[in-house]
Amino acid sequence: MSAASAADTASAGLSWVDAWRIARRDLNARFKGLRLLLVCIFLGTAALAAIGTLTASIERELEGSGRELLGGDLEVEVWQRDLNEEEQTSLRGYGEVSGGYRLQAMASTGDAAAPIELKAVEPNWPLFGNFTLTDGSEPGAPSGNDAYLAQGALDRLDIEVGDTFRLGTLELRASGVIENEPDRLSEGFQLGPTVLVAKQVPHDGGLLQPGSLFQSKYRIAFTDTGRDPKSVEEELSQAYPNAGFDFRNRDRASPGADRFVTRMSDFLTLVGLAALVIAGIGIAGGVSSYLDQRRASIATFKVLGASSRDIVRIYSLQIAVAALVGSALGIATGVLVTPLLGMALQGLLPVEGGFVIEPAPLILAGAYGLLVAFAFASAPLLRARSFPAMALMRSRIVPLSRDRRALLATAAGLVAICALALFTSSQAWLTAGFLAGAGAALIILAGLGLGLQYAARKLPRPSNPLLRSALSNIHRPGAPTSALVTALGFGLAAFVLLAAIQSAIDGNIQSRVPQEAPDYFVIDVPPEGVERFTSLITVPFPDANVRAVPTMRGSVLAFGSEGEMQRTADLEEIPEGAWALRGERGITYADEPPIGSRVVEGEWWTGEEANQALVSIDKEFADGAGLAIGDMLTIGILGQERDVRIANIREIDWESMGFNFTMVFSSGAISDAPHKLSATIDLPDNADTEARAQLLRAMVQEFPSSSVVEVGEVLLQARTILEQVGLATLAAAAVAVLAGLAVLMGAIAAARAARTYDTVVLRVMGASRRQILGLQLAEYGLIASALALVALALGSGLAWVIITQLFEFDWLPNWGVVLAVLGMGFAMVLAFALGGSLPLLKAKPAQALREL
Repeated sequence: MSAASAADTASAGLSWVDAWRIARRDLNARFKGLRLLLVCIFLGTAALAAIGTLTASIERELEGSGRELLGGDLEVEVWQRDLNEEEQTSLRGYGEVSGGYRLQAMASTGDAAAPIELKAVEPNWPLFGNFTLTDGSEPGAPSGNDAYLAQGALDRLDIEVGDTFRLGTLELRASGVIENEPDRLSEGFQLGPTVLVAKQVPHDGGLLQPGSLFQSKYRIAFTDTGRDPKSVEEELSQAYPNAGFDFRNRDRASPGADRFVTRMSDFLTLVGLAALVIAGIGIAGGVSSYLDQRRASIATFKVLGASSRDIVRIYSLQIAVAALVGSALGIATGVLVTPLLGMALQGLLPVEGGFVIEPAPLILAGAYGLLVAFAFASAPLLRARSFPAMALMRSRIVPLSRDRRALLATAAGLVAICALALFTSSQAWLTAGFLAGAGAALIILAGLGLGLQYAARKLPRPSNPLLRSALSNIHRPGAPTSALVTALGFGLAAFVLLAAIQSAIDGNIQSRVPQEAPDYFVIDVPPEGVERFTSLITVPFPDANVRAVPTMRGSVLAFGSEGEMQRTADLEEIPEGAWALRGERGITYADEPPIGSRVVEGEWWTGEEANQALVSIDKEFADGAGLAIGDMLTIGILGQERDVRIANIREIDWESMGFNFTMVFSSGAISDAPHKLSATIDLPDNADTEARAQLLRAMVQEFPSSSVVEVGEVLLQARTILEQVGLATLAAAAVAVLAGLAVLMGAIAAARAARTYDTVVLRVMGASRRQILGLQLAEYGLIASALALVALALGSGLAWVIITQLFEFDWLPNWGVVLAVLGMGFAMVLAFALGGSLPLLKAKPAQALREL
């Protein structure tokens, strides 16, 4: 379009079609000048699209497959006993019932023994879903002495399909290899490969005895499919208040998975929002730089009669196109990387294979991207529209003043972003806290920028000319110090965030998954055979350490001061920290304080006191439930109520892998209840593999009803799970770092454009290339040094919220790693500053001065 035609069009006011025609012709095909905006929008949108798609897919799978994952509409679980006939009759009143058992056991052959997870089911299992074998068949529940095994069990026993093995006192046939067990996810943490048998097998094999640790599980498929499972839970709880029932229903078939998905979704969403907040800083800087490059064109349009509205239409269309392209690319990338995230979480959650399209989260991601573009691009755009042509032409050396309407537009965009985030969040309080923190961070960084400028003005002038010029550049009129401080602050904080999160997760792996632990846990050791059991181990391994303690299951039915007891079933919500009130827990009795715990309140019972009904409880539990010395607990054990008084409170070292119990009773309180012993076995380090295998076979032969858990396998599972969480966290947090890097480079590029004139003047006055580069390094070094502590506080503060509040892990960062990464970020800032300054040396003085 010629200048004359542009003038004619501008005098009449541009329509949107005319504005688009001008904008399209002026818009570079490769988005030159708007690449920073496009990259920032792309990173934030891609993160949110991938996060939203993955979590929506998992939640849909959990919700849609609730019955299959649970194996029914409602599951009733009880420890150490089967449901009696009256209780089973009550369950059958609601629909079809399928019962069974779950317990740890030992499978063996003549040459091998392996700890396994035994699952015994009735003929009508599964009520929902399909049970399949690796050969593609769907045989239904096993019958007789047939057993279906996970591949791991076959490998450990060194047998094939059709071979036989022993379980307790029975000989079973391996009839197939399990491919899909529909209710596997609802079973929780697995302590060995699965072996599936008929319901009567544990009875016939002598594995279910009074005091044995096993779970009875009954699934109900409601006749009335519209019936609310929670109402049935309430009815059964009221009918059998002391039965010790635990419930799960189709709406929360896998509470652990639901909780993990919620926590991970909230974390990833916060990371995505953090990336967009950081990106917003880059967008503001990128648009400012772009419009600064177009200042001559804007001034020309105004001289030719274009109104401020026309200017806004032309350049807002260009920015909108860049934002739309960035959002579209981000959404497409989010869909493409979702399978990779799913692979990282494979085995933890029901993740669909291949590409998944979830419209709602994709639309939400696009909305976030466009809102962020609008919020942060409006200020520089409105500033450019409000000034006359001469002011625009002189803006390189006479900075434009602020426009109040631009601030209002930015504020409106930010309010819209906050409203959308709060409306779509599953934890509004957490999102509100994050948004408030991000806003506070922006205010702090803006204030720090002003403070740096003030300090640079007031500081004595250094004798070194480079430092003197660097200080002057920080506070001179039009200096981009505030923008640089904000960009560098968020960029360095992103480095700290990544390092703190990753090192804290690593710290939890080291803390929660001990490097040293007993070799074996043994369950259901008969009390009368404990001496024989100990000698079985210490004869071949004289240096072995064997510790056996009584073990049973019990639940807290009521708690509080005598005469004012609170029934646990009447609580609307379990108090934080009082998790021991939820369901049945492992309990024991002892005459001495357990190893790994320390009495901090009260006294341990001695002598005749041990015959009284007393209990020692964990301090965290006591604080959470508001319990004190002398208060009472009502405990349900095998359907019987027992009242006990709190004698003392202990602090427990949960990091040790020994026996730690929240509640330890005196022998007079519970020792008469049917129970068996659990033992830990710590073998010498020099015990070879064959000797260990012989010990397992000997324990199976001597104690067929006992079961062994190999601690190494459990620790490996726990470590793998935490490492998977760490990998997903690392990948997500890296998005924030990439956004921070983009903003850093954009801020330096924008500052470089503004300093072309200054550099040319210095070169004309005789400054060398080394002096110009040294000036840039000194300026950025001063700003980054002032920001280091602020970035450390911001990044580690957000990491603390994520680790302790979202994941509920301990705050265990490696500060050496965090500081090293911060130092790396500092060095990267200087490297970017140096690289970004090199084009300044190529600027031609005559051309740069002519543009003024």
